[in-house]
Amino acid sequence: MTMIRSAIVALALFVPAVVQAQAYSCAAPAGILPVHPDLPLPEQPARDIPIGSYTLAITWAPQYCHDNSDREASQLQCGSGNRFGFTLHGLWPDGVGKTWPQYCRAAGIVPQPVIREHLCSTPSAQLIQHEWAKHGTCMPGYRPAKFFAQSGALYAKLRYPDMDALSRAPLTAGGFAAAMARVNPGLGATMMRVTANKQGWLDEVWICLDRRFRYRRCPVHQGGLAPAATLKIWRGGR
Repeated sequence: MTMIRSAIVALALFVPAVVQAQAYSCAAPAGILPVHPDLPLPEQPARDIPIGSYTLAITWAPQYCHDNSDREASQLQCGSGNRFGFTLHGLWPDGVGKTWPQYCRAAGIVPQPVIREHLCSTPSAQLIQHEWAKHGTCMPGYRPAKFFAQSGALYAKLRYPDMDALSRAPLTAGGFAAAMARVNPGLGATMMRVTANKQGWLDEVWICLDRRFRYRRCPVHQGGLAPAATLKIWRGGR
């Protein structure tokens, strides 16, 4: 069955072109979506430690596709006529300090109905499997359906500033964070980290959450660009 989700553009006073989290256009392929187990590695070992907070990570898809369009695993996101703005990378449990839990218990394959339900938010079946194995298994009492419902709900309530306008003017990481904060009630500029590739193009936004999934000020060790750092936004060739 083919699923198509379209973005809804809302008009708000002083904030033109505020956009919801959904894809601009997304058609999931028919048939089984193959995935393989995602397992810990020596450089990414299993680590079951207490959860102190969470990070919601979203990816700027135009830049991702600019850098990865030739990868077979990226075809759903970057080919097939699909078009995305921000996609959901995942919901990551953080530790109490600088170390985070990961691969906390053995992970089965995510059921196909769960993958299909969330494929237009996280447009990679294998990434969905990875997020469950590495991060979801560390959340006590969670199974794949509950984990992705939680991350999907947090992602779905996000709104975005006019990305096209921001891409056409001088911009800093702090300026972008402030623009995101203005269109998301309760989210402050210090409650997110903006990341970029080595050339300074917007890559991801990491939103900091407390243990009840409420927005919180990001810890200083979490990284990201300095607020004064220059930031560029790839528009997808437009």
